[in-house]
Amino acid sequence: MSDLDIRPQVTSCGGRAGVAATPVRELLPGREVPLGNDTVVRRLLPTLGRRMVGAWCFLDHYGPDNIAEQPGMQVPPHPHMGLQTVSWLLDGEVLHRDSLGSAQTLRPGRLGLMTAGRAIAHSEESPAEHAPILHGAQLWVALPDAARGVAPRWEYHDALPVLEDGGLRATVIMGEMAGAASPGTAYTPLVGADLALSGDARLPLEPDFEYAVLTASGVAFVDGVEVPPGSLIYLGCGRSELALRAAVPSRLLLLGGEPFEERIVMWWNFIGRSGEEIAAAREDWMTGDRFGAVHGYRGARIPAPALPPSPLKPRGRER
Repeated sequence: MSDLDIRPQVTSCGGRAGVAATPVRELLPGREVPLGNDTVVRRLLPTLGRRMVGAWCFLDHYGPDNIAEQPGMQVPPHPHMGLQTVSWLLDGEVLHRDSLGSAQTLRPGRLGLMTAGRAIAHSEESPAEHAPILHGAQLWVALPDAARGVAPRWEYHDALPVLEDGGLRATVIMGEMAGAASPGTAYTPLVGADLALSGDARLPLEPDFEYAVLTASGVAFVDGVEVPPGSLIYLGCGRSELALRAAVPSRLLLLGGEPFEERIVMWWNFIGRSGEEIAAAREDWMTGDRFGAVHGYRGARIPAPALPPSPLKPRGRER
């Protein structure tokens, strides 16, 4: 998924300076951002006060939207560099195409994982014949320096490990939790899990990881704090378990990972280590063939926004 903001902010983050080494409870509301046509997303990472959770550096939550009489999601071809995209649906379908020639319809409970590496381009759209409701999340994972040059790759996994305990059903999307490991390729220690919750539950955690939880639907309490739908609660490090409670059947998304040591610069759909690297990627998208072409999408690709007048440089993990 693309950041379609015509004036994208420079986000510089990484390192341990802003990582809460002890448990905290920071409630972060989403910021509404238009995403082409009639789709509006809630941007939860990066946001005011929090830029990363482990290697997770971008989180858009969208829906549930009734698109029965609408075209639904329409995100034209756009580039990515230095990251992985993680596509996760709760309802509906999204057709993914990329410059490797991949064409895959994503559905609920199945992982779409795109590793950009040096360069890739893709598009996302609701199929012509689609379900009436669209609901899901799009996430980015920052690649560590040692993996930034890997060949671009598309993965689709329709069988993911599931943990069940009383009123909790946890699907491990990325990484590992309680011994259950996702087949998705990960380059840093992390976890992403879809939690279907009814009642009370206690979730095992890694004390060295930092964590956050998104409420996608329902009425959920995370460590005693009510987290409204479309909001994220940052939990810091130092927890070996997490208390969860749902007043009604609810869906949550758990994100966690070892704090990301490296400092990165994120602008538009690129992650690099310097402003010069970002500027070169923008130029390549506009004038070169580095990112390849996406075939099959009916429409023009997205042009890159203008670079900001100020230098692209790190400014710390938190805003």
